[in-house]
Amino acid sequence: MLHHFFFRSTVLSAVFLLMSPALPNDVVRVFILSGQSNMVGAGDVPAAADRNEGKGSLEWLTEAPASAPHYQHLRNDDGTWVARDDVQIWFLDRKGPLQPGYGSTPNKIGPELGFGWTIGDAFEEPVLLIKIAWGGKSLSEDFRPPSLQGETGLYYTKILELTKDVLLHADKLFPQFEGATFMLSGFGWHQGWNDRINQSFNDNYEHNMIQFIKDIRRDLKSPALPFVIAETGMSGLKEKHPRALSLMTAQKAAADYPEFKGSVAFVPTQNLYRPADSSPSRQAYHWNNNAETYYLIGEHMGEAMLELVERK
Repeated sequence: MLHHFFFRSTVLSAVFLLMSPALPNDVVRVFILSGQSNMVGAGDVPAAADRNEGKGSLEWLTEAPASAPHYQHLRNDDGTWVARDDVQIWFLDRKGPLQPGYGSTPNKIGPELGFGWTIGDAFEEPVLLIKIAWGGKSLSEDFRPPSLQGETGLYYTKILELTKDVLLHADKLFPQFEGATFMLSGFGWHQGWNDRINQSFNDNYEHNMIQFIKDIRRDLKSPALPFVIAETGMSGLKEKHPRALSLMTAQKAAADYPEFKGSVAFVPTQNLYRPADSSPSRQAYHWNNNAETYYLIGEHMGEAMLELVERK
């Protein structure tokens, strides 16, 4: 019997309800997006002339003939960015309708944009994205789950605290959702650099990831919560570094853990890498600041999430 985690904005406690095939009209689907700097997001929004003539920025993508058909839905006829009222987002000190600007600065995007558009288009119910991510954080220490020996990671605890706080105060944060029921529907994860550069962290990543998923599900009281892991593939298909390769292998292996069959998905990302000569920078560890890469990671995560939600 599968149960879902619900919060009512008018009640300061969690309740559990068995879902029927038809959702009530006042349900808001909630998805958590978490990880480190590449979930925070470094994809350039404006096309700055001094950053490779704007190539790879979101603005450039909506205007270049080859890419515009895939991205022009993001802009209004007057050139302003579309703000989706049916998809709201909370990201630490920012909140509002989904639009570009929820990356590391208001001039950046992360995977949330592609994810939110994909999820928002698929459901009749409104969507709330709770994005909880910080740069430079490891799974082995910062996000360390409590079932492992040693001290629980501060940022694991913060994920729980912030998620619950947002849901309990959602009527004040998002007045348009007053009286609604918030259904926790999925968890998206994009992280790995700080474990990739540390051999000990790298060696334990598969086990740590498995325990992280189990603990998150337990602590959010959602035992079958759909979970999507986006690969740490920042150097593309030409990656040769042993630690990078082993970490990506560990991420896929965690998703393939037998107990997770049908409820955890792995999203390859190496093929979404765009070279520096097509991007705003040469920061490979931040996907060269390429907005297309960040958008597509989110889009692919959203597609994987939809498959898991449909199975559930």
